[in-house]
Amino acid sequence: MPERVADEILRFIETEALKPEDRLPSERELAELLGVSRPSVREGVKFLEARGYLDVRRGQGVFIQRPPLYEGLRKGLDEAILTVNHLFDMREALEVPAAGWAAKIGDEEALGAVEDALRALNAKAAEPVKDWSTLQDLDVEFHMRIAAAADNPFLDQTLGVLNDLIREGMRTTIQVEGRLEKSRHDHEAILHALKTGDEAGARAAARRHIRAAYRTALRANALESPEAPAV
Repeated sequence: MPERVADEILRFIETEALKPEDRLPSERELAELLGVSRPSVREGVKFLEARGYLDVRRGQGVFIQRPPLYEGLRKGLDEAILTVNHLFDMREALEVPAAGWAAKIGDEEALGAVEDALRALNAKAAEPVKDWSTLQDLDVEFHMRIAAAADNPFLDQTLGVLNDLIREGMRTTIQVEGRLEKSRHDHEAILHALKTGDEAGARAAARRHIRAAYRTALRANALESPEAPAV
């Protein structure tokens, strides 16, 4: 029961887009929202607190925090000299298997969230005047929804790092002429593979998308290497 309620709390945090230092609703409100008892919520909170997801502050409430694994990885990224190769190598390492897992699991609700994210992105991209900041946020949201649909505990603890990797890699690519349309086709191919449960197809589509973005980043940064990152 604690694990199940903990999963529900994490899902609530994700759905509400809560961030570190945001406070959770009260125990009573959370119990009503999740449809469980208050003791169950209490146990779920303890479970997540022990794993570094939540910070229980007496007299103040329960606050979201980054798990220790995320902090360690983030610190490592901050201290490293990251190149375009590093960024896209890591995107492949995380996103390609995530797409395969999401297709294999086939959670309808989670994949529905992926489809909703893509629909919102495509609608914004179709506007005549581009809001590039919003487009980047929506693009990242699409990829993060896939990672969430993979239902992998390691990915759960590294979603913040993945978010940062995607944003940094997208920084020099999203406004490149023709990239938005190419990206739309890539995204549609990934979603189709996810919805049809095509694990291999989802991995391949995710890999093609990341490598195409990598080549665009190389051109945008005036780099000469034609090589795509190794899997």
